[in-house]
Parts: sequence; structure tokens; C-alpha cells
Amino acid sequence: MANPDLAARFHSASGTGALIARRNARLWLCLLLLSADCLALLIGFGVGARLSPASSSDMIGSLSAGILVFAIIAFHSQAYSVSCLTSATISCRAATLAFGATMLLFFLVIFASKAVGTFLRSGILFGVFGSLGLLVVQRSLMAYAVRRCFGNQLFAEILILDGIARPNDCGAAAVIDARQIGLRPEEDDPHKLHQLGVLLRDYDRAIILCPAARRASWAEILKGSNVQGEVVVPEVGETAPLAVGTWLDTSTLVVSRGPLNLADRARKRLLDIALTVPLVIALLPLLLLVAIAIKIDSTGPVFFRQQRIGRGNRLFRIYKFRSMRTDCGDALGSRSTGRSDDRVTRIGRFIRSTSIDELPQLFNVLLGEMSLVGPRPHALGSTADNAYFWQVDRQYWHRHALKPGITGLAQIRGFRGATETRGDILRRIEADLEYLHGWSLARDIGILLRTFNVLVHHKAF
Repeated sequence: MANPDLAARFHSASGTGALIARRNARLWLCLLLLSADCLALLIGFGVGARLSPASSSDMIGSLSAGILVFAIIAFHSQAYSVSCLTSATISCRAATLAFGATMLLFFLVIFASKAVGTFLRSGILFGVFGSLGLLVVQRSLMAYAVRRCFGNQLFAEILILDGIARPNDCGAAAVIDARQIGLRPEEDDPHKLHQLGVLLRDYDRAIILCPAARRASWAEILKGSNVQGEVVVPEVGETAPLAVGTWLDTSTLVVSRGPLNLADRARKRLLDIALTVPLVIALLPLLLLVAIAIKIDSTGPVFFRQQRIGRGNRLFRIYKFRSMRTDCGDALGSRSTGRSDDRVTRIGRFIRSTSIDELPQLFNVLLGEMSLVGPRPHALGSTADNAYFWQVDRQYWHRHALKPGITGLAQIRGFRGATETRGDILRRIEADLEYLHGWSLARDIGILLRTFNVLVHHKAF
């Protein structure tokens, strides 16, 4: 039996002081963040209190209670987790939710106690918006400063090699060879468990690199190690699983799920209907004028219908105002429209340059085939550098987990027009996947507002 003290000696040699200092740094940073939050609330509501007729003792008591309630709610909502120290988005979101819950309780109390007249409305509004603004600013600055000063060094990682050669790149992780110190995943040997416990005592994350036959044993041992334990399984990377599930008592890898839950889908659909119905009514005279102009300008139907790839990779027919001659039809969309395309009619060139040709897609939105905001649907024959879009990047299919949109994140960033190079479609796919993974109703509204800036675009032809 190997001597468990070998693990202790390695632990000491690997820099126990540095590990403890790293953990203490996280604690002090969290306390600093809490202090900064309290200071932001104190300044915001303190200035607001000067505008209220309440006595100083009343205001001090209310402010102290409010800060205490905020701190409790913030701790409960993980607003002081390590991720909040390094990510401004996560940090501000958690603090905003905690602040909103605190304000809700505050208003319930003052209404229940009939103390509304004690506070001036201007003082309350200044306190709310001032404090929230200070919270967001200081948390964003804190996350930026922590990333600049610590990078990825807030977590202490250890890589344990068990019968596997050392990788070329191990990052900032401490590396040990389990066989050199006699460390084996033996559940029936308390001394071995003690050896591992001593080794991992001051680490936050342990990564095991071992043959497939020993992965289950290591996994069982790590479950009681009080660290984030991970076993490297390279072959799983090919499926990119989201989680582990079960089917008939058999483990499965969850590789996909809808990006929006039922409530999110309902909210997005309500936004579509609430905006599309009045838009169609308001734009009806314009739609009729464009239809008449198209009929006068050239022979053929008013609308152009083409198969596009929609949500769930299902095909649907998109509506657009016809902007090309009917004898130059391209049902699959194999040829991108160029700046001096001879297929485009006189009216077609105008409605394409002003994006008016896209307006009939509002009917696709009403039918539930599209959304106002989402990845743009492409024709089946669309190519970039003589390769179909999905041949350029297989992640192209991932974007169809959402309904296609009339506008989207890629469009407001200027990624539109002909796809002449692979980079043209890669930038759009990247933007679509960013939108898919970071969807929110507020983001949809922001994209809609920014769309007005790109209705007339130098790539719209």
C-alpha cells in the first residue's frame, strides 16, 4: 500500500499558500462587491432622501432595513458568486433581480402601513433609478477589474493523470501523475480516499485523465471529494451534449433542446402579434401602392413565393414583393442578387434598396411561420464560395431552433446582401447563434428599434 503522505508532500510542494491566497482573494472580492453594493444604495437613496420630508431617523431606519433586505435577497440569488465577479452580464442581472425584489417588498410595506405620504415621489424615483444605475456601473467596473487582474486564476485546478501521457497544454492547472504517488480510485481503501482528500483539499476543480475502463471508478470517488470533479471523455465532444438524461434506466446524452421554454415562446408570439397587426393595418395603403406599381412596371404576379428553411429545419413559403422579371426566375435562389443584376425591374430596384420588398413577410409572421426577429431564412440553393451554407459550417443547422425572422442580429450588424465568400455566411451564422443562445424579449425590442437604421443599406440591392 502506498504511503498517503506522498499526497501531502505533493500538496505542500504545489504551493498550498498560493491556493489558500487564491481562495481568500475570492472571499475578499465578494465582500468588496457587497460593500460596493451597499455604498451604491446608500448614495442613491441618500440623495433621494434629501428630497423627502421624512425625518432623518425615519429615513436612516428605512434605508438600513432596505440595504439589509437587499443583501439577504442578493445572497440568496447568487449575486455574490464567483461568476458574478468575472462576468458583468451575470453580475448585473443578479443584482437587478435582487434590487427589483427589494423594491417590491419596500412598496408593499409602505402601502400596507399607509406611509405613502411620508415620501415624496421625486425622492423615491431618484433613489430607485440612481441606486440601480450605480449598482450596474460599479458591478460592470468590478467585473472588468477582476478579469484584468486575475484572469482565470480565481479557480485552483488540478489535473490528475492516470495511465495517460501528459498533454502538451495543461493551462494553469497543477499536474500530477497518480501512479507516481500510488494514487488509485479504490473505494474499499479508506487510506486511498484520505490520500485523495489531502491532495484536493484546497483545489476548486479536479480533472481526471484516465483510460475508459477507470472513468466510472474515478467518477464515484470524486462525488464525495467536495470539489468540482470532472472526468475527461474526448469522444463525447463529437456530440456536444448539453446534459445527461435517462431513458428506461439507461443514461443518455442530451444534445439539443428548444432554446425557449413555453413562457418565452408565448411572450415572443404575443410581441409578434401585438406589433404585426397594427403594422399591417398602418402599412396597407403602402402595400396597395407597391402592388399597383409592380403590376404596371412588369408582367407577372405581385408576390414572389419561394421555399425557405424555417424552424425545426422545416420548409415554408416566404412572401416578398416581386422585384425581378418572371422570365428570370430562380426558385432555389442559387444566384445571389448583384449590384447591377439585370434580372431586377425598375420598381424592384427601389423596393429592394429600401427593404420594402420584405414587408409581405408580415403575413408569414401572422401565419406563425416567421417572427419579427430571428435568423434570416435562406433559399435552398444559397451558396458562399460555391459551397452550400451548411457545407461551410455544420452549425448552420443549429440556427433553425428558432423561428426565422424578418430582421435579426446579423442584419443590424450589417451582415446582409450577397454571400460571395465563406466569411460572409460565417459572420451571419455566428451572429445568429449568439442571438439564439442569448435570447430575451428586451433584446428583440432592441433589434427592432435598431432595424430602422439599416432599412436603407449599401448592401441592399
